[in-house]
Amino acid sequence: MPAAPVFRRVLLKLSGEALSGDQGFGIDTRTLDYVCREITSVAKLNVELAIVIGGGNFFRGVRAQESGIERAAADYMGMLATVINAIAMQQALQKAGIEARVQSAIPISPVSEPYVRERAIKHLHNGRVVIFASGTGNPYFTTDTAASLRAVETGADVLLKATQVDGIYTTDPKTDSDAARYHRISYSDALNNRIRIMDATAFALCREHNLPLRVFTMSRPGNFRGLVLGEDVGTLVSNEVNDD
Repeated sequence: MPAAPVFRRVLLKLSGEALSGDQGFGIDTRTLDYVCREITSVAKLNVELAIVIGGGNFFRGVRAQESGIERAAADYMGMLATVINAIAMQQALQKAGIEARVQSAIPISPVSEPYVRERAIKHLHNGRVVIFASGTGNPYFTTDTAASLRAVETGADVLLKATQVDGIYTTDPKTDSDAARYHRISYSDALNNRIRIMDATAFALCREHNLPLRVFTMSRPGNFRGLVLGEDVGTLVSNEVNDD
């Protein structure tokens, strides 16, 4: 018998940079198509799938402060960048035959639905991928926090964060050849060790609601699907004691 998904509902957190490819800015069409193929392979498993996407490939609110833009205004500009990515993702998924809806925490009625929790859950029940844009709708909060919040609100079984590396390491694997990957780590240790794969607010929210987090990379084809089917991919962060 074919393998069955181990999760009923998942929330995938993608950075905006995940869509920019080697060009480092904007949306690279080939990269977008690749990401959508990986997402489609999971959606076809009849897993209820929600996505929170960042906007760093267009605009970063924190960096904009260096240009003299006030923090709250800069953050709102960053939220609008996530809407561009969400619409692009929606169109690519629908082209692949996957129904998708964009819900924005900042109402932009011509191009997206407003975020309504009950409506989002109904879409998920009906087999549609729901893409959450505009972060939490509030300045000073990251899209990582938005992902944790939406995962808790919609009752996701797990929060999956796609990154450039294949998990959480003891040190930066790009600069330290002796860096070791954690297979499992507790939220408490992640916070105490100041692991910055997500911000502290996002970590704390997951810990408080006992929501497991899996950090992995989508750059390896099949990683996302394998994870949903129960393969030991990336690093698991949970309230359980470390086994490493």
